[in-house]
Amino acid sequence: MIGDGRGSIDYAEQGSGPTVVLVPGSWGTRSAWRAVMAALDGRFRFVTTSLLGYGGTVERRSESDVSITHEADIIEAVIRHAGGAVHLVGHSYGGQACLTVAIRRTAPLLSLSLLEPTGVNLLRQAGEFELHEQISAVRDAYFRAFESGDAEAARHVIELHDGEGSFNALPPRVREYIVATTKTNVLDWRSGMDMDEALSVYRTIAVPSLILRGGRAHPYAARSAEILCAAMPNASLAVVPGAAHSMMNTHADEVARLVSTHISKAEPLNK
Repeated sequence: MIGDGRGSIDYAEQGSGPTVVLVPGSWGTRSAWRAVMAALDGRFRFVTTSLLGYGGTVERRSESDVSITHEADIIEAVIRHAGGAVHLVGHSYGGQACLTVAIRRTAPLLSLSLLEPTGVNLLRQAGEFELHEQISAVRDAYFRAFESGDAEAARHVIELHDGEGSFNALPPRVREYIVATTKTNVLDWRSGMDMDEALSVYRTIAVPSLILRGGRAHPYAARSAEILCAAMPNASLAVVPGAAHSMMNTHADEVARLVSTHISKAEPLNK
């Protein structure tokens, strides 16, 4: 655990080698990367954290200030504590936060790997208005369900990304955690929608970047990944066959292989 004057931030590290900072998505904590780290055992120094309101990371957003820059602040604090340039890896909403770090260019990055970053506003920027409206409708239904007191409002989000029945398929302990932190996830959605940069902004991200999407990705996630890859000058897109949004759990070995290969190519000694 570390702090930056505004509260505690989850921090842990293990292993040796090039430093890889792993940022989970909504409802995720450091343990979200356990299977990927196990698949890469002995190759890297892993630094793990949790986003605002999850694990031991204290919330610092408010209803009137949901800026995703608050997430970037804690990721940058983690990078500073780790020391030196890092390979930054983010999943889902955590991938959006990592993009904000890359855009700000105040943290030293060697590479960027993003697993289905939830760039809903990319759709509107690229003129994909039908998909944007579809996801906005899901978001609005989710918000209404939460505000009406539906304890399982998060079902809207889980099944959007991992398919019908995926909420009930979660272990009871995981479902309980999701229900308990749904209020935080609502803030995540608002923060993510607050990130509405023009596509030209993404062209400033010159660091070698890998964007992963699942072979069973929702059309909005698949199209967002394509738009983002096209907008970034040094990015490549890879598909994880058979995977949906939670690919680091269901397809950890393939995710680990793709990310490891990307990192290895970006390492200074290998250039």
